[in-house]
Amino acid sequence: MNTQLLIVLVLLAAAITMFAIGRPRMDVVAVLMIVGLPLTGVLTVPETLAGFADPNVVLIGALFVVGEALSRTGITYRLGDWLARAAGTSSTRLLVLLMVSVGVLGAVMSSTGVVAIFIPVVLSIAKRLGVSPRRLMMPLSFAALISGMLTLIATAPNLVVDAELRRAGHAGFGFFSITPFGLVILALGVVYMLFARRFLGGADEGVEADDRTTFPALIEKYGLASRERRLRVGRRSPLIGTEADSAVVRRQHGIRVLAVERSRWGQKQLTLGSDPQGFTIKAGDVLLVDVADTEDPQALARRLDASELPLGDGVFVQSSRELGLAEIILPPNSGALGRTVAGLRMRDDHDVDVIGIRHGADNVSRAVSHERLRLGDTLLVVGSWEAIRRLAAPGGDFIALELPVEVEERVPAGRRAPLALLSLAVMIVLMVTGIVPNVVAALIACLLMGVFGCIDMTSAYRAIHWPTLLLIVGMLPFALALDKTGGIDLVASGLADSLGGAAPTVILAGIFIVTAVIGLFVSNTATAVLMAPVAIGIASHLHASPYPFAMVVALAASAAFVTPVSSPVNTLVLDPGRYRFGDFVKVGAPFAVVVLLVAVFLVPVILPLHP
Repeated sequence: MNTQLLIVLVLLAAAITMFAIGRPRMDVVAVLMIVGLPLTGVLTVPETLAGFADPNVVLIGALFVVGEALSRTGITYRLGDWLARAAGTSSTRLLVLLMVSVGVLGAVMSSTGVVAIFIPVVLSIAKRLGVSPRRLMMPLSFAALISGMLTLIATAPNLVVDAELRRAGHAGFGFFSITPFGLVILALGVVYMLFARRFLGGADEGVEADDRTTFPALIEKYGLASRERRLRVGRRSPLIGTEADSAVVRRQHGIRVLAVERSRWGQKQLTLGSDPQGFTIKAGDVLLVDVADTEDPQALARRLDASELPLGDGVFVQSSRELGLAEIILPPNSGALGRTVAGLRMRDDHDVDVIGIRHGADNVSRAVSHERLRLGDTLLVVGSWEAIRRLAAPGGDFIALELPVEVEERVPAGRRAPLALLSLAVMIVLMVTGIVPNVVAALIACLLMGVFGCIDMTSAYRAIHWPTLLLIVGMLPFALALDKTGGIDLVASGLADSLGGAAPTVILAGIFIVTAVIGLFVSNTATAVLMAPVAIGIASHLHASPYPFAMVVALAASAAFVTPVSSPVNTLVLDPGRYRFGDFVKVGAPFAVVVLLVAVFLVPVILPLHP
């Protein structure tokens, strides 16, 4: 062993030790390695910083943006809604659909983002079904990890392994090269969790009560059901052709249009009454209206040739990701004191409507437009979430009380969902066909989503998980350093020699076990960076195809089931699932063995060792 190799190994051991103890942060460790490697004289500064120009680093960053656009357009939330409806009251059906849905969605976006989105969805469904979140949270994290085995872009380690293959002079993996293994493992994972869930808790361990404000609670508190109405416009309605926000509607028909629901491209879209004027009412539109308390609801519907729909299951609840509700109060220095609601011009000046007022503990049951405001009043306003946030800005005439829980699932670009799906489809087609490099395909998708309004630049920058990218950039130079100092050849030949004349399956098992063990203490991305060149080096030493060896590394890097710190998705479900460290060991270790067996026996069948 030469001196330079010894220095590189000391640096590598120091990095692994710091990863294991969690101090300092992983991205800080990466920066330390970027600084340390050039000082050893093994690598030049350009060689150390080459990771910043690596196409896969750019690709991973672009995929963060794509995933954020899918969330902002509500695609992921709609999948959660479908899951709740399809599961019904069956916890078994829920578990199966949950794991399949998370697996499919995680195949095209960040698995960490998928888990973060699904946690509140799963908690809500668990509460409704009366089952313990412990029975659902670990299947959620397992499915997210397995999703990394479904497509090339599903997780960063796959891209790292693919990049190492190309760096070694081989053709990389295809978009679906890993998919056959992932589908088998996903099916086995579903079956496994159906039996293993009995070790995770009972149905009597329900979700803790959530005392935060909700839309239904606000609707009941302000008595909206007695005044607000949802009306479907008929073919002969006098409202047809009238602007929703016009004074004609209020003067001639005695109603105030708060929002309009309209189907477009098979998708329900919502236009608020406070939106810019020019939106005309059509037959079939569903209007949320505020009516005078003297108007008989049935007479109103007949007069307007409209059919009345339920309010509670309507626009407020179903459209809560675009439509915001909030309680506001008037501080002592508010300029709104003593003025009427109509005189405040809330729609014109703040893009919201006041739909409820409480004088102390008493509701105002009549139409609120001419109600005069006094100190201590609380108002219920409706508008877009952004308008509500602007209204509640410090220093204004209003102070917002606690926002309802629905604000956590707001969808600022819900109308752009079809365009987001189109952009995603373009990216996948380009990647599958290989017309352009994967990084170019992802950047095209980002540009399309930006042009279509699915995401803005501020959200795009915020979506990129910079510590992950910095970690990859900081660890990539180790592969080159080990290669230049003969470390990869030394490890590859040593592992091959230690296994002697063992069968190829034994060698693959050895690579899987070493990768999985390192992954217990180091992020799966860093593990792939370290093990991919070793696996390819072993293949070269054995004069075998590099693809099965590289594939085993990719599968093992995603098999981080054993500890809650093996992967961010495990860490995310630790608290809501109320798990202990031993729960992951008890349930995750046996399934890691299942993945090992699939990798050892199925990989050589699909990817022959000697093509």
